[in-house]
Amino acid sequence: MSFRSGRHFLHIPGPSNVPDRILRAIDRPTIDHRGPEFAELVLGVLPGLRELIGTSGPVFLFAASGSGAQEAALVNTLSAGDTILVIHNGFFATVWQDTARKLGLNVEILDLPWETGVDSNRVAERLSQDAEGEIKAVLVVHNETSSGVTNNVHDVRLVLDQLRHPALLLVDTVSSLGSIPVEHEKWGVDVTVSSSQKGMMLPPGLAIQAVSSRALAAADSATLPRAYWDWKSHLDSNETGFFPSTPATNLIYGLGEAITMFREEGLEQVYRRHEHLAEATRAAVRGWGLEVFCQSSQHYSPVLTAVTLPEGFDSDVIRDLILDRFDLSLGTGLGKLKGRVFRIGHLGSLNALMLAGALCGIEMGLQLAGVPIHTEGVQAALKVLRSRFELVEE
Repeated sequence: MSFRSGRHFLHIPGPSNVPDRILRAIDRPTIDHRGPEFAELVLGVLPGLRELIGTSGPVFLFAASGSGAQEAALVNTLSAGDTILVIHNGFFATVWQDTARKLGLNVEILDLPWETGVDSNRVAERLSQDAEGEIKAVLVVHNETSSGVTNNVHDVRLVLDQLRHPALLLVDTVSSLGSIPVEHEKWGVDVTVSSSQKGMMLPPGLAIQAVSSRALAAADSATLPRAYWDWKSHLDSNETGFFPSTPATNLIYGLGEAITMFREEGLEQVYRRHEHLAEATRAAVRGWGLEVFCQSSQHYSPVLTAVTLPEGFDSDVIRDLILDRFDLSLGTGLGKLKGRVFRIGHLGSLNALMLAGALCGIEMGLQLAGVPIHTEGVQAALKVLRSRFELVEE
């Protein structure tokens, strides 16, 4: 590759941009992970992580990706042959269900349209048929990055409570934590799984879990094999600021800095910023005359927008062109959306001008690729972005 001046525009739905402050925090000499300095670091980080997830209970960190957190949720709470219900309305639900099958679980899929959020009536219809309580866990992805849909987790918990169904509620917040409100306890979630590289603004490498007392009780009788993922080995260690195995020490430095940044900006402001950038992105898509893949306004994702292209255009070809000409990375279509959509990430360490620059690159790229678009997209986005600052001035 030839030299490229300036900075690369990373607008995939994760990993997201790592702020300079976090890079500087990570760039420290590695310390003894059995020593007092490390214990002080961990004991300072865990309370902030609990606040972010909305829990007063245990929070575990593993040196792993979000896929590791998904596996840990399953092996700690379930036994071989147990039946689980996967609410499937996107690619990352597919990833979780594939892991479950490989572990020997009986996976039942509630297949829903990818264009909309979870239909609680469909969930209730299936669970009401399970009078014997054979379904041991319900799995749902909070924010589906393949489609740009955010699912209402609390609605799923309400269904379980109304039916008095004993199934555990396991929720993937890999792309929502740090970008969208996550309320582990208020929503009645039993296991919240997440990771470091999206809304948390870190490089990949930290898997995050919050667990309820019901999940811990289930772990006492669960029989799926577990060693590295075993919660019990973490419970005692974490109380003293240590880990049962070697942790991702320098990423935990970065995690501490990320929590500081969340506190400085204020979580409500973080969430409003993501909503605003998402609204501007959707305005651009409509200004181009293209279609936002998510068809339900109440389920629009603040993290990313999936854009449907007209027939005859391959989204990967257009992504390659935009990367080559403008040094801008966009997300590919996943699963059945391969070639049909491209995804614009607007999460993490991002502001109005960064998004505006990315949208300019996309508009120029679409024109160069011969996609029949209107040229009002960037202007429509700028109008939305400007409105936030006009309100501040007033």
